[in-house]
Amino acid sequence: MKTFGNIIWHFPFFGFAMSLITAIGGLIWCLTVIGIPIGLGLFQLSLFYLAPFTKRMVSQQDLILLTGEEQATAVKWWFTVIRILFFPFGCLAAFASALHIGIQFISIIGIPCAMAEAKALSTIFNPINKRCVPLAIAEEIDRRKNNIMLNKYKEPETHVSSIA
Repeated sequence: MKTFGNIIWHFPFFGFAMSLITAIGGLIWCLTVIGIPIGLGLFQLSLFYLAPFTKRMVSQQDLILLTGEEQATAVKWWFTVIRILFFPFGCLAAFASALHIGIQFISIIGIPCAMAEAKALSTIFNPINKRCVPLAIAEEIDRRKNNIMLNKYKEPETHVSSIA
């Protein structure tokens, strides 16, 4: 079913064209020194657009659960500055993508494609520190995040001593 979804994504809805446009946008952003983190994120989004039913976009913060590699504090601050600079462009790109999602919802066959594109909407708005990963890795990240959340709510065991 996922393969069929990827085929429908590419041929009636031109997913390959969206991937190419996103890659060209990433190349343009990479031509500037400041825009390299944005360009790299757009390259990852382009990879997602090649197979949106078998891939998922995850943040670098979520990948820390698997790899354990954290970014330096200076890099985090630099990426915050870049996010602020990208905000107007991100708003326009997210609005254009939302319109595209709405157009896909008009046809019944386009609803799954619109849902797949909607998963990447946060990446379109903010592509910095996002990675395209296979679905199995994204599911493992979700499982680990859920385990962390469950452990926060787990009650500590209380031992009641009985008087004999």
